Amino acid sequence: MNTLSDDLLTFAHAIIHGKDLPPEAGSVYPAYSATTAIEVYRNNYYGNLHDALAGAYPVIEQLVGKEFFWMLTRQFIGQHHSGSGNLHHYGVEMANFIADFEPAQGLVYLADIASLEWACHCAYFAPDADALDFGRLSQVSQDKYSNLVLITHPACHVVPSRFPIAEIWHAHQPGTHGDFHIELDSGPSTVVVSRKDDAVLAKKISEADSEWLTRVKAGTTLGEATVSTLERFPDFDLQSGLSNLVTQGVFADFYVKGLP
Repeated sequence: MNTLSDDLLTFAHAIIHGKDLPPEAGSVYPAYSATTAIEVYRNNYYGNLHDALAGAYPVIEQLVGKEFFWMLTRQFIGQHHSGSGNLHHYGVEMANFIADFEPAQGLVYLADIASLEWACHCAYFAPDADALDFGRLSQVSQDKYSNLVLITHPACHVVPSRFPIAEIWHAHQPGTHGDFHIELDSGPSTVVVSRKDDAVLAKKISEADSEWLTRVKAGTTLGEATVSTLERFPDFDLQSGLSNLVTQGVFADFYVKGLP
C-alpha cells in the first residue's frame, strides 16, 4: 500500500514532469478523467510560476512582449522547477537561461538585463539592516582608517555588463518617460543595486568605483581596496566614490580589522 508521501510524490511528478497517474487514480475523479484533472493542476502550477517570473522580470516582459515572455517562461519552467515554498526565490537561473535561449539571441543585452532585474528583486526582499552609524565611525582614529572593513547592506549587488543596462532599466520603470534611443555599443557599464527607504535603486558607477566596491564587498580593508584600485585607476577619487555609495545606502556597518 502506498503511503501518503508516495501518493503526493506521484501526484507532483504527474503535475511537474508530465508523468501519468496510476490507473486507480481515475476513481478519485468520477466526473472527469484523471488526465483532465491533472491538466487543471498543471496549468495552475505553470500559471503561478509564470506570475512569479513576471513579478521578478517586468522589464524583460516589456522588452519582448507578453506573448514571447509567456513562451520564454513556459520553456524556463519546464527546465527549472521550484525548489522552495517561497516563490520569491524562484527564477535565479533566468539570466543563464536567456543567454542560451535561441529565440532571444537577437537581443544580446537581454541576459544582462535579467541579471540586473534579479539583483533588484533580491534587493527588494533582502533583510533589513541599519544604516552606517557615522557617529560611531567618527570615533575611529584616523590612523585606523586603513584597517576599516566596511560591511555592505544585504540589498547591495554589483552587476557588470557589456551594455548600458542601467539606462535600459530606467527607461522601462513605471511612471517614467524614458529615452528609448539608447546606444547599445556605448561601452561596458557597471550598476550598483541598493535599497533605501524601501525603494530599490540601480545606479551606474564608474569602473574604478566598481573595482573598489567589489573588493570592499569581499571583505578587503579600506586601505587595501583603495591601494589596489589606484594601481589600476590612478584617477580614482575615494572621497567622491565613497560619498555617492553612502548616499545610496550601500553600507550598513563596519569594524576595524585587528581590534577586538
